[in-house]
Amino acid sequence: MSILTGLQAARALLGEGASVEAIYWTKGERFVAVNASLEANAFLDGAPKGARELRFVAQPGGGFFEAKAGVLGKERSVELGAIVVCCHGGPGEDGTLQAALDLAGVPYTGPAASGAALCMDKLAFGSVVAAAGLPSLPRKLVVRGAEAPPWDGPHIVKPRFGGSSIGIEVIAEWSDVVRYAELGGPHTTRGVVAEPYRSDAYDVNVALRTYPALALSLFERPLRAPGKSQIFSYNDKYLGGDGMVSAPRELPAQLDGGLEKELREAAGVVASLAGARGVWRLDFLVAGGTGPWWVNEVNTIPGSLAKYLWVGDAAVEFPALLADMIEEAKRRPSAQWSSMGADGSALRSAASIANKLG
Repeated sequence: MSILTGLQAARALLGEGASVEAIYWTKGERFVAVNASLEANAFLDGAPKGARELRFVAQPGGGFFEAKAGVLGKERSVELGAIVVCCHGGPGEDGTLQAALDLAGVPYTGPAASGAALCMDKLAFGSVVAAAGLPSLPRKLVVRGAEAPPWDGPHIVKPRFGGSSIGIEVIAEWSDVVRYAELGGPHTTRGVVAEPYRSDAYDVNVALRTYPALALSLFERPLRAPGKSQIFSYNDKYLGGDGMVSAPRELPAQLDGGLEKELREAAGVVASLAGARGVWRLDFLVAGGTGPWWVNEVNTIPGSLAKYLWVGDAAVEFPALLADMIEEAKRRPSAQWSSMGADGSALRSAASIANKLG
């Protein structure tokens, strides 16, 4: 999905006459430069033909470098005004890539390292939302021997760290929840959280952006065909031909006026709490026509950058959406550091390290 989002963004920018350098982060954790006008099938076997190896340097003056041809060829810096980050999940969305780009001083779109890390951690994000007084279903960290939570099954069980919809199960018995957590699969090795399963609740999503000012897209209600899974699964979202664009949905969602107002206000609070930057998608759970409702999770780099939600009364053309994200990346740095206080006073007063050790 990251490849598809990246190719969509590259194609839109190329269509506006922009100079685009496309960088592919391979499964082997290598960075390579690729043709920005490629189709998706070029990546079926990994890095496409003609890909050029890049080296990334995470320090001031760093960034991406490409070796020139020839034995005596020197590296050249890949000049980038800003990076449009299109990575979904993993180190591309959990703050790892963002922190590295911060160290290199390379402007980028999307969440800062802190916001990315918070929103990828379902337990921490839920705690922050609840502490702010927003409705949130209780979440419990599942570990070996964990006592049953104060709610009856069935339970929604999710990887603590990970993208939306992957590795999520509905499990009836608590003993099976603990057993699932102990399996140690690829998505659950870093922890599992559980929350009550509300069979009466449905999903309501909205995209938000923060530049030039906080704005919300239309609300959507994803639809599941009868007989499909109990949750809005990864297959429902992304494997319907054109991905999220072709997934069945009610857009705009037919919401009670009072409910929509409450969700809009909650979206603004979440954006402030988590330091929204770029384009995010916020997912709610709603039961009934007017609620109750709960903040579920936030996707800080949504599939297709949620371009399919910026239509109707909230219409923003995809090239304009990208242009604003790039402008924000340049004007609002994701990280700023200061050396204030690092004047050597502590070192001069330290005496010997042996004394400090006692």
